[in-house]
Amino acid sequence: MGPSTSAEPAAPARARTRPALFALRLVAAAHAVAIFGQPVFAGVFLSGDYEMLHNHAVGADVVFYLALVQLVAAIVLWALRGARWPSAVALLIVLGETVQYFAGLNGALDLHFPLGVALIVLTVTSLIALLRPSTLGLPEVTR
Repeated sequence: MGPSTSAEPAAPARARTRPALFALRLVAAAHAVAIFGQPVFAGVFLSGDYEMLHNHAVGADVVFYLALVQLVAAIVLWALRGARWPSAVALLIVLGETVQYFAGLNGALDLHFPLGVALIVLTVTSLIALLRPSTLGLPEVTR
């Protein structure tokens, strides 16, 4: 048989990247859930429950560490000849969350609020893209 001209990866490549892709999807889902908690903690804090600031700070740590784990998982996927774009997006999220963290510590709310919204949108959008086979160069599942 001649070489394949199909755009889809070979079966051994898919089998090799499957555990890494599963791990990346799992971490990205946990990251999305955690990042959605941040505006809830902040909103309760701003409504007068000053104890929630501690929860918001701990949540910021959890969100940031999940972003770092997501970056590592995306790099592992890339190293196994999987899609490259999740690594770039995860790096962008880590950089954005670093700025977000320091903006919050310094009380720069004019940056902290809109950047938080942008990070939530980017995190959820990347999760949706990770769950779609076509965005990873995999064939669509037909029923």
